[in-house]
Amino acid sequence: MYYVVKVKDVIRIPPQYFNEPLEKVALELLRNKYEGLVDAELGIIIAILNVDISPIGRIIHGDGASYHDVTFDALVFLPVIQEVVEGEVVEVTDFGIFIRLGPVDGLVHVSQVMDDYIVYDKRRGALQGKETNRVVKKGDIVRARIVTVSLSPKSVKIGLTMRQPFLGVLSWIEEDIKKLNEGRKK
Repeated sequence: MYYVVKVKDVIRIPPQYFNEPLEKVALELLRNKYEGLVDAELGIIIAILNVDISPIGRIIHGDGASYHDVTFDALVFLPVIQEVVEGEVVEVTDFGIFIRLGPVDGLVHVSQVMDDYIVYDKRRGALQGKETNRVVKKGDIVRARIVTVSLSPKSVKIGLTMRQPFLGVLSWIEEDIKKLNEGRKK
């Protein structure tokens, strides 16, 4: 899930930036410091927005830089367990599929793709159900549910499942809805 959070910090402006606009320098420094940062509580910081920097700075003895109070909005992505997400299949392997979820990829283990015996077709780069003949391949848009999340500064791991009703490749979902509607009409 995407959030916008308000963050307060103190930013160090080095002397070489004193002749440039303060807001522009603050935005650049904050982007370098925060964008791409992974925090277990906040999530993955995607972008820095709406920087408000105090024009009055402080100087610390022995340091030529000025320190300014700054408040800014950060756009963050925080995957939440049980959240339903949609994304593109970016890689298919014999052990599962990787789905692009905005800034990160999540893994659907082969056992969580569908309720069927699955065969990996290396030549096609696809997983196929033996009984249903349903195929998932690179480029497919899929819907999945987040079942595990592990966020640390060194790695982001997201486990997904598609073995629940109305999850999987979007064409599968459309087929299931069509079957359900036909069943209701009878």
